[in-house]
Amino acid sequence: MARPRTPLLNRDRIVAAALALVDAEGLEAVSTRRLAAALGVSGPSLYNHVATKDELIDAVVDAVLGEVDLSMFPDPDWRAALAAWARSYRAALAAHPRIVPALAQSRGHRPNALRLADAVFGGLVSAGWPRREATRVGALMRYFITGSALGSFAASFPADATVYAADYPHLSEAHLLAERQQEIDESAFTTGLEALLDGLELRLTRCR
Repeated sequence: MARPRTPLLNRDRIVAAALALVDAEGLEAVSTRRLAAALGVSGPSLYNHVATKDELIDAVVDAVLGEVDLSMFPDPDWRAALAAWARSYRAALAAHPRIVPALAQSRGHRPNALRLADAVFGGLVSAGWPRREATRVGALMRYFITGSALGSFAASFPADATVYAADYPHLSEAHLLAERQQEIDESAFTTGLEALLDGLELRLTRCR
């Protein structure tokens, strides 16, 4: 039998299949057996492209980070650039929320993560931020963005009004939050982002 012109299996296909599993069922769903079944191959053939599960998860995380727009850097208007980047970063994580916990566990080389860090740091420095401060700002923004993507504030409140009546008098309308989940979560992110940027403008003034 002639060999197929296009390989049946490659690293990109494996990463895409793993990301689909994570999106559907979470990080725990990723296994050699599940991936092999999804790709229609034998389990051992996966190891020709990805050596360990940790390496695979790193690759999946990096694929998601590759969706973040970095085209706004460099820009002398660092505030506008940082805001546009933050929204793009959050959108990428919101599209794949179950991958967010793995962001905190970097075990290997993530090229897109390094490109992201390089673009943000370089953009801030070129706009006038001291290098030490630019490092802190990059870390701060990552904490804020990933934290906002971990879950929904609005969705954490039960929709049953009787839950709050007796013991939580200040939450008398909390049962209405769930039905406005997207609006509340988006506006909370915008409020936080604007507050951070306002504070950073003051900090940069003091640094100069």
